Amino acid sequence: MVLNSKIPEGPIQQKWDNHRFNIKLVNAANKRKYTIVVVGTGLAGSSAAASLAELGYNVISLCYHESPRRAHSIAAQGGINAPKNYKNDGDSIWRLFYDTVKGGDYRAREANVYRLAQVSGNIIDQCVAQGVPFGREYGGLLDNRSFGGAQVSRTFYARGQTGQQLLLGAYGALSRQINSGRVKFFGRREMLDLIVIEGQARGILARNMETGALESYIGDAVVLATGGYGNTFYLATMAKYSNGTAIWKAHKKGAFFGNPCFTQIHPTCIPLSSDYQSKLTLMSESLRNDGRIWVPKKAGDKRNPKDIPEEERDYYLERLYPSFGNLVPRDVASRRAKEMCDKGFGVGSTGLAVYLDFADTIKRNGKEWVEEKYGNLFDMYHEITAENAYETPMRIYPAVHYTMGGLWVDYNLMTTIPGLYVIGEANFSDHGANRLGASALMQGLADGYFVIPYTIGDYLASTKFPQIKPDHPAFKEAERNIQELIKKLLSIKGKQTVDEIHKRLGKVMYDHCGMARNEAGLKKALQLIPQLREEFEKFAYVAAWEYKGNGLNWELHKEPLAFEYVKPSTRSYK
Repeated sequence: MVLNSKIPEGPIQQKWDNHRFNIKLVNAANKRKYTIVVVGTGLAGSSAAASLAELGYNVISLCYHESPRRAHSIAAQGGINAPKNYKNDGDSIWRLFYDTVKGGDYRAREANVYRLAQVSGNIIDQCVAQGVPFGREYGGLLDNRSFGGAQVSRTFYARGQTGQQLLLGAYGALSRQINSGRVKFFGRREMLDLIVIEGQARGILARNMETGALESYIGDAVVLATGGYGNTFYLATMAKYSNGTAIWKAHKKGAFFGNPCFTQIHPTCIPLSSDYQSKLTLMSESLRNDGRIWVPKKAGDKRNPKDIPEEERDYYLERLYPSFGNLVPRDVASRRAKEMCDKGFGVGSTGLAVYLDFADTIKRNGKEWVEEKYGNLFDMYHEITAENAYETPMRIYPAVHYTMGGLWVDYNLMTTIPGLYVIGEANFSDHGANRLGASALMQGLADGYFVIPYTIGDYLASTKFPQIKPDHPAFKEAERNIQELIKKLLSIKGKQTVDEIHKRLGKVMYDHCGMARNEAGLKKALQLIPQLREEFEKFAYVAAWEYKGNGLNWELHKEPLAFEYVKPSTRSYK
């Protein structure tokens, strides 16, 4: 099968505008004839469901939690990018496009990334209109701060609670549509299977997690907004409920999986404290704006950080990357921290940490200034570690945070299954091999508010939909298969818990397929996990994997990547 990305012709600046004009439309009176199933109610899912309902479609919204307010999007802290250039420091749509392509190691489609940069400014306007309390300067104008991988200030923020505030805005928009009746909301549901009828995605099978009953939901198209698969590593910053089930079930029904090896490690996480820990906590990347990262110059130095003089400290990111300093991209900062710890320069009782120090900033600007800007993050650090980061440096270490891989989608965000769309972190799009800071919220809301409402109409307007009912054989077969799987799992009566097996898998993944990868480690992982495929050394294509069945090898399909506007070069931050 040849992968068709459906990238429009013409100059990159005009592709999205021309595409919106050329795709088919569903007129206002006909929109009410179509039903769209949206699975997931984080930033991408809530914004998509609200926007589609606002247009007049009937929307079925399924939430894993009892309320969309508990989606993992709420945990995002630092901010959301947009090239408004309010700081007058040289930002532009083109610069955001360039930084994102470069930051993604030239592994993303130029057309998708440029569209993302184009619509990102609209997101800020939309959210301000919703009442999102972005940080403001003294005069009342929206403030910006810097994030890793950029030399300009383009990140809009709400202290360290940006994800929460953006989610409340999207939740408000969704609630309005629920109240209007255009969205039928179902809480505490988990998608267990995708229903494909005559080659089209026509609904899902879900479990009611309050009653245990299996329920069928029928639509003319399905939109998955269910997040990433980072919990494969067991210890990750993701919520434990972010289990990746929905996209995996869709993959087994024929949706290709794009770039599954592209997993982001975040450099500023609170280090592991015990073997009993089930997840890790992220400290916002925004702290790298004003905090300085260092380790002692002497290996094995266990002195109190206050007792280590300046001349015996190695501010290694500032030394290695003078142009970007502590704001190098996440993958670079993570690898350097691991290297320092591997060489014996790590700090803390485990030696698996480096310092993030605010002493210079407090001395320069005062504690009150830091407290106003980052106070909730310092409070969170104190709650978890019982340490006062105003007086002693924070200890941080890299951890699995985000998955750039996901289900393969074309320019319209549709998978290899007609009628199945995937948005936000659940798809492979936009970030390439490395997600820059503050771009996850940007992509989730861009997909939900400004892309899927346009592109899904093209499919609906050009497709015929046979009438189906919940007793259709495809739904019955899916329910029978799920019941048999449940029965099989309950009959095993093994001596290990699911968590124990999951923890073993996570250790294999982190040790051999995590931050530092090499041929020997990956081959070892292939011995331990038969489902893992061998990595490649050349990545000038999207790797889209087709599921062929249990016990069989996946088939690799390649979508070549062409770089016309941002030529691949050494990704230097010096």
